[in-house]
Amino acid sequence: MAMTLTGYNSLHMDGSPENLAEQLLLLRKRVEALEEEVATLRGRRVIQPPPPRAQAASTPPVPAIPAPANPRFAVEERQNLESRLGSQVFNRIGVLALLIGAAWALKLAIDNQWIGPAGRILVGLIAGAGLVLWSERFRSKGFPAFSYSLKAVGTGVLYLSLWASLQLYHLLPVGVVFTAMLAVTAWNAWMAWAQDAELLAAYALAGGFATPGLLSTGQNHVVFLFSYLILLSSSVVVLLVFKVWPRLLLGALAISSIYTIAWYARFFTADQFGLVSFFALVLFLLFALVPFIQSSEENAVLSVWLPLAASAYGSLTFYSLLQDSGRHAWLSWGAVAFAALYLLLMQLQIRLRPNAVTEAIHLSLAIVFLTIAIPLKASGRWITIGWLAEGVALYWIAAQKMKHQPVRLQSSVRWLSLGALVLGYVGAITLPWWTRSGPTPFANAGFVAEVCAMAALAVVIWIDLKRGQMQIPAIASVALNLLLLVTVRREIFAFLPVRATLDDSIALEFTFSAFMMLHGAALLAVGFWKRTAFVRWQGLVLLVATIGKVFLYDMRSLSQGYRVLSFIGLGALLMAVSFVYQKDWLGLKAASRSEE
Repeated sequence: MAMTLTGYNSLHMDGSPENLAEQLLLLRKRVEALEEEVATLRGRRVIQPPPPRAQAASTPPVPAIPAPANPRFAVEERQNLESRLGSQVFNRIGVLALLIGAAWALKLAIDNQWIGPAGRILVGLIAGAGLVLWSERFRSKGFPAFSYSLKAVGTGVLYLSLWASLQLYHLLPVGVVFTAMLAVTAWNAWMAWAQDAELLAAYALAGGFATPGLLSTGQNHVVFLFSYLILLSSSVVVLLVFKVWPRLLLGALAISSIYTIAWYARFFTADQFGLVSFFALVLFLLFALVPFIQSSEENAVLSVWLPLAASAYGSLTFYSLLQDSGRHAWLSWGAVAFAALYLLLMQLQIRLRPNAVTEAIHLSLAIVFLTIAIPLKASGRWITIGWLAEGVALYWIAAQKMKHQPVRLQSSVRWLSLGALVLGYVGAITLPWWTRSGPTPFANAGFVAEVCAMAALAVVIWIDLKRGQMQIPAIASVALNLLLLVTVRREIFAFLPVRATLDDSIALEFTFSAFMMLHGAALLAVGFWKRTAFVRWQGLVLLVATIGKVFLYDMRSLSQGYRVLSFIGLGALLMAVSFVYQKDWLGLKAASRSEE
């Protein structure tokens, strides 16, 4: 600064303090102006230097709050209820009101003969096209939602006018009207593509699928109908490659299903089985293969809902075709074919486009179709045995062969296997009622199914104990013991009327009470041997149930001799159990003291 002042003084002859102060202030202002100009060119704000000490008493300027770097990308506040009601709900009601008003206006013109048929159609076409073109004005001004609503009204008027020209006035041939409707659909699709608007694509989809219904003549045009459905659905699938709009696929599949059901209920005959099966297979595969084109674990529509919906469409369609064409014997093989197909899709998904969610869905569907195939092919106890075998096989696969697979996939297989085991378990218990098997002891369908169910549960317990898992074995052991009690009681009922010489009911109750005592003692012995508290508790609960039965039922129902045997046997068993616990052979008292 001294050098600057020296140079400055050398350039000015007048070195009085007043002139020097004025020139210094002027120079300071010029420097500040230059700094602000440079900062403006660089796009940055400059912090003003502090004022001179002589002005220290003045209030320093408040720094300005910096503006957002790009206000266009500022976070928008969530619309409140009033805004949503005014901008969205009223908008949709307005669209519906305009469509209804247009329809009533057309009816009024027809009733009063104000406009001839050709004029009515022409007015409708001009009004619809005008609304579609007018909507672009609002879109360009930043009102896309209102623009889409006008497009919906205009498109609806166009379709109604074209439909009336064919069905009401017969002014145009079906080919011309069909081409015009396709042109409207194509125009909507192109606008949806150009404007990246899924809503417009939905309008185009709705119009495209409405065309066959609007042009229906009440005749059987099976080739045209299904070819058109396949063509339109293929267009939606191709669109998915470039635009991730998966909800359109669900809409396409739903409307295709409605058309299939409507046609089937009215026109299907057995001689059309081959042709309709071909079209149904193409439609089914078209949607079933979508996860290979576009897949995302986060997108539930693509990963979960679409595969499930496609499987429902395919399986129910082919079930109806086989059933109503006299091919009932093929139903089980059809279910097996679906199971094999979904196993193949799972393998292809793993190799080509990995998606753990879709893979689990495909595997689950394969197992479900196998489960369905069993009752379609088998009968009686073989249904139950088939479900049990399937459940054990799947449980073993999940535990031993899927160690390196995703956890979600393992869990899906395990839960499906448990579902098959539950079906088999319930089937084994209820089999004697719905098969009405005879009372022959041991040599009956119910006993075979029950033994298979107990064996299946034992295998599941063994598989999980080897893996160190305890939750499923605990539940399975309880189920196994309950089934054993049911089986023994049932076989006693079947055996005693043949062999017993005493009163059947007395002998039955005494025999079953004796078995309950022995079974409870066996569970306690196993629990002591394996040092397993859970098994011991099962034995104790069974003994408590035996005590209740002996004191509340046997004492009233049994004869005096059986009553004596029942009470003595129960008392001796309880004393033995009490002695074991008092001896504390397992060290339970020491364990409880250490926990305290």
